[in-house]
Amino acid sequence: MRSLLCAAAILLAAVPAMAAEPQFSADRLKADVGFMADDLLEGRDTGSRGHEIAAAFVAAEFAKAGLQPAGRNGWYTPLTFPAARLASGKVTITGGGAPADFAHGGETIVYPLLAHPTGEVTAPLVFVGFGIDAPKQGFDDYKGLDVRGKIVVMLNGIPNGPPNEVLAHLARQKSAMAVARGAVGVIAVNTLRGIRQYGWARRLETANEPDLTWLQSDGKPFDDGAALRGRAMASPAAAERIFAGAKQSLAAVLALADTMGGRPRGFALATSARIESRSTESRITSPQVVGRLPGSDPALAAEHVVLMAHLDHIGTSADKKGDKINNGALDNAAGVAVMLEVARAFQTSGAPKRSMLFVANTAEEKGLLGAEGFAADPGIPAERIVAAVDLDMPLLLYNFSDVIAFGGDHTTMGPVIADAVKAAGVSLSPDPMPAETIFVRSDHYAFVKRGVPAIMLATGFGNGGDKIWESFLRTDYHQPSDDMKLPIDWAAGAKFARVNYLIARQIADGADRPRWYQGDYFGATFAPNAPKAPRSGGK
Repeated sequence: MRSLLCAAAILLAAVPAMAAEPQFSADRLKADVGFMADDLLEGRDTGSRGHEIAAAFVAAEFAKAGLQPAGRNGWYTPLTFPAARLASGKVTITGGGAPADFAHGGETIVYPLLAHPTGEVTAPLVFVGFGIDAPKQGFDDYKGLDVRGKIVVMLNGIPNGPPNEVLAHLARQKSAMAVARGAVGVIAVNTLRGIRQYGWARRLETANEPDLTWLQSDGKPFDDGAALRGRAMASPAAAERIFAGAKQSLAAVLALADTMGGRPRGFALATSARIESRSTESRITSPQVVGRLPGSDPALAAEHVVLMAHLDHIGTSADKKGDKINNGALDNAAGVAVMLEVARAFQTSGAPKRSMLFVANTAEEKGLLGAEGFAADPGIPAERIVAAVDLDMPLLLYNFSDVIAFGGDHTTMGPVIADAVKAAGVSLSPDPMPAETIFVRSDHYAFVKRGVPAIMLATGFGNGGDKIWESFLRTDYHQPSDDMKLPIDWAAGAKFARVNYLIARQIADGADRPRWYQGDYFGATFAPNAPKAPRSGGK
């Protein structure tokens, strides 16, 4: 008997212990969101005391979950954001009639210049359509135009047509495209669609917001339009004056742009402009919180999967009546709380094969700036980051039956996620709102631009989610009502945490790192030398 017991003991010792099934607590999620969305934190605005308190809370929870500090300063990576605020601005139009002055905040919006506190430029005007310079993608708005030393006038947004993530990405490069062609200034003009959606009065509501950017590793502010000496937007009335005497009227240009696929061609205008701006600069410092979970496989532990969620929100709204605090319970205290639950789950179940970085981003609401700063300098060699998953505003107001992986169709992460969520009884659905081009509008996009396969994960439109999403975006998004009074389904939050844990483990334990698909624009543009995967069915 003794020899049999010894043999059994030796056999059991040779078999790896089964990982414990982690538990996901609805009550813990409620407590975490309740703390981060409390009035005392005053909306967690970037650079505020409330955000720093929230960051200290996240760091403490990272430590309790067994993560290692992975910031430049312990748990924290302090980021500095230069901010330019306009003091005064004016646009003067000459030619085609008597000179006309348009002051900032009236019929023009003049933007502060980070590179030029005193900005002055006078130059002829050239209309460049939508201002997209990407001939390989079929957008050649500068063809036949000489804009060297000129101020370009461009239609705001993108051509009217089916949703297009590539085009949405290109639209974010307009200033850099103008600079590359030699332009010295930019004036944007709203399309009829833009006027219908926003109106000039709504544009003026944010006319005095500061312009922020992030500091690069060399200490210089990132600014892809630094060579521009003037930037402005014209109201319909100011735009009419800009097009005075032109060979094609503003009305004709706007009418063509309002048609499906309409893309007005550029031409030299009969007018010139002077753009004047005076701005002041300040600097905002705000921490990212970064924790590391070392991988368990010596052959794969040097590779990292990033799981991130932005901790900041938009602070307080002085112009609101009654409640002025934008608590951001779902946007995005809920995403951070889910991330914390995933970290705790790994503590219970054991580390995955690859290492993981858990990141509570700052300055997402300022233009994805915290993610940009982190992706540019993550503290480890960039090639060691194999994937990034972003949790931004999971709508935990219903028992969701599906999830959406924005960007999952660009890489092999899509099928991996579909397999992973089956264990939670959830399906993976395609992007239900492609017109919003969310793939290029959240923190994961900073990693995409550095060649890393990345997605943003959200609750889906099934089981009535479509109506709930519509209602939240119309009524509560970026409003004081996004608080703990919402009918949040905390059991759904625990379920979403489990879904994210399953996805993270599947990616981190996978034999192969995620790959871009062959022929995908983003993979070809940002990771041209990385191995690619064929799409299923040979597509």
